[in-house]
Amino acid sequence: ITSAICSSFKQELLQGKHSFESSGGHTFKIALFDSDASLGAATTDYSTSEEITNTSGSAYSAGGATLTNSGVSLTSTTAFTDFSDVTYSSASFTANGAIIYNTTTDGGSGTTDAVCVIAFGGDKTASNGTFKIEFPTADSSSAIIRLA
Repeated sequence: ITSAICSSFKQELLQGKHSFESSGGHTFKIALFDSDASLGAATTDYSTSEEITNTSGSAYSAGGATLTNSGVSLTSTTAFTDFSDVTYSSASFTANGAIIYNTTTDGGSGTTDAVCVIAFGGDKTASNGTFKIEFPTADSSSAIIRLA
């Protein structure tokens, strides 16, 4: 798993296929994957291949968690968007990375368009505990998605 803004997302962004507005924008999700997943800049869509599963309990469901978007901001010459942290309680699983993907289009139909891949830098495990994904500060130098 290699962290990257997906190449297909860059093209789709210029085609107007993604809306990050906090009100009325599209719905984005984050799905977790194991170390066998092959994810990076060439990833185009969400897939269940190598997606993690709970070893017990129901903390994680296929498709991942819905993200709360902070909207779009502009500071000087950098536009950025970010999401609220995601917490899985009573989790029992191991994840090596994640994909953020868009689940809706302007027409309201479903999609699985990949936005970015996040590598965790190794396996991260929760054993009947809390698994939290903390997004970086929402600013022009740190936000998870930014265009400079």
